[in-house]
Amino acid sequence: MSLIWFVEQPLWYLSATVFVVGVLWRLFALVALGKKEDLSVARGSAGGGAVRAVLLHFIPHGGFFSKTFFHFLAGYAFHLGLFVLLLFAAPHVTFIDERILGVGWTPLPRWAFILTAEIAFAGLIFLWARRISDPVQRQISDADDHAGTWLTFIAMLTGCLALQESNDALRIIHMLSVEVWLIYFPFSRLMHAFTWVLSRGNMGAVFGRRGVTP
Repeated sequence: MSLIWFVEQPLWYLSATVFVVGVLWRLFALVALGKKEDLSVARGSAGGGAVRAVLLHFIPHGGFFSKTFFHFLAGYAFHLGLFVLLLFAAPHVTFIDERILGVGWTPLPRWAFILTAEIAFAGLIFLWARRISDPVQRQISDADDHAGTWLTFIAMLTGCLALQESNDALRIIHMLSVEVWLIYFPFSRLMHAFTWVLSRGNMGAVFGRRGVTP
């Protein structure tokens, strides 16, 4: 039994199972909590408020735009960049085709991968720099916030180093970093990748029912 087989077979399936089961369990637990019964008279649509809140707050508006522009720009650079890398990096397309879905698509050309990776890295680094330099964010951040950032950074960095897939050691290091990230994900604030819709929608539903535009 080789190390690369262990990392890319049983350990991969274990980490993927923990990720999927953990995410589903967290989402089910949040939905199962329900909400307190609102005894007030409805002045608007909760459903409309939820949809409006989810869509409206993709871009900051009003007096908040100038104050959150840096966070908005860096956040979109990182999240959209990471999303593109996950789905369209050539090794990932091959992996998804052979190991997950059985379907592939056209991957990014090398120049586009490099550009996207630079944008994603810049966004992540700027977000972390703001977290440790801004007095308020520094106070409300804890070890979980920093761990999630660094695990993501390491997974991205090792992925770039292993891009050519010509070195087994680099492939193993990248797979291990991804597997640690997958196992950590459901039990950390990285879950916001899934829960932000529920959180924002719930806030919008509350305001919508009260007739207030969030």
